[in-house]
Amino acid sequence: MHKYSVRVNAETNAPPLIRTARLADLEALLALEQTSFSSDRISRRQYRHHLHSTAAIVMVAKQSDLLVGSALVLFRRGTRIARLYSLAIAGQARGRGIGRALLDAVAAKARARSCTRLRLEVRPDNAAAIGLYARAGLVRIGQRPDFYEDGSEAWIYELSLAGG
Repeated sequence: MHKYSVRVNAETNAPPLIRTARLADLEALLALEQTSFSSDRISRRQYRHHLHSTAAIVMVAKQSDLLVGSALVLFRRGTRIARLYSLAIAGQARGRGIGRALLDAVAAKARARSCTRLRLEVRPDNAAAIGLYARAGLVRIGQRPDFYEDGSEAWIYELSLAGG
């Protein structure tokens, strides 16, 4: 078990601080991953790799000095499509605009790298995430059968980054 737990003050109305993750965030990132997902989790080794990689950016949202959200975006050489690999928000922090703030930050980072599109996969039963993506202007463009560890399909969403 991780020594960090994901705690959120329910009365916190301060806007989250969004920044690039640091190695010092690793334990809190792993704790958030544990509480956010039952499978398909990012491992310690994977996070360490992404935190040092030029082909990835890990963003975090902090409120009252607590990590309440994270986003991992991947970049591949030879393509102008960024891939939002993971977006996680602490349970008690959901519905406060933190997911949208992270999504906007990731889109800005992708634009800064001359990406023209942001793509992601989402479970069809994740209504909250699908709602967030629709409100942010992402459009469903396809599906991938047998995508997740449990055999569930994924819906593919895309956001045009042109002109924004």
